[in-house]
Amino acid sequence: MVTESRSLIEQAAQQLAPLQRVIALTGAGISAESGVATFRGAGGLWEGQPIEEVATPQAFTRQPARVWDFYHQRRKKLQSIQPNAGHQALAEMETLFPGWALITQNVDRLHQLAGSRLVIELHGDIWTVRCTGCGQYFDRTGEELPPLPTCDRCKALLRPNVVWFGEILPSDALAAAEMATQACQAMLIIGTSSVVQPAASMAYWAKSRGALIIECNIEETSLTSDADFFLSGPAGTTLPQLVEVLRKIRN
Repeated sequence: MVTESRSLIEQAAQQLAPLQRVIALTGAGISAESGVATFRGAGGLWEGQPIEEVATPQAFTRQPARVWDFYHQRRKKLQSIQPNAGHQALAEMETLFPGWALITQNVDRLHQLAGSRLVIELHGDIWTVRCTGCGQYFDRTGEELPPLPTCDRCKALLRPNVVWFGEILPSDALAAAEMATQACQAMLIIGTSSVVQPAASMAYWAKSRGALIIECNIEETSLTSDADFFLSGPAGTTLPQLVEVLRKIRN
């Protein structure tokens, strides 16, 4: 099995190596390898909380203190979490392909912490806050916020700058992701279940334009049968191997 997996990685690298416009889409799986809890826990709970009580605009309207308490705890936990080898391999890939872009559904900024610069955040990020009054954004990375933080400018309540269930994606991020997907020659799909829209459709948009599709996941998904390569295993294992082979081919 190890030999078979290595052979697939080598084959995928051979096809990637001559390309210029390569992009990646990451989901919760790559962050889970660093210890970040995912939405899809047992019984529909997220870190012991019903998702509809902590990750919807209606929940924030009803109980902003409860929602903020949940995000305070998430922010605190993230301060002790580091990027893994998968994050680092993607940061290295950015140096290999001039037309690189990294689209992520994650809000933890672990890609940036690993060194990635060209990151499109489809679902926002947990370290930025947005004013519910004037709409201003504030970077509060690493800061300990009060229980109910308010805007420095208009004093209205702040909210986490993340996309909750029932909300639309940021238009600028979605437009950038669509542009990268339409222009790419290859797309890596990493650690995502391929069920959350519109991200789940992006591989098919790329494939319809002739792009090579490489899925890296610990289990098969609805995308697997349509991918050109399925690299089975944790991103922290498969991606560093892929980068290693790419570098050997390029040299």
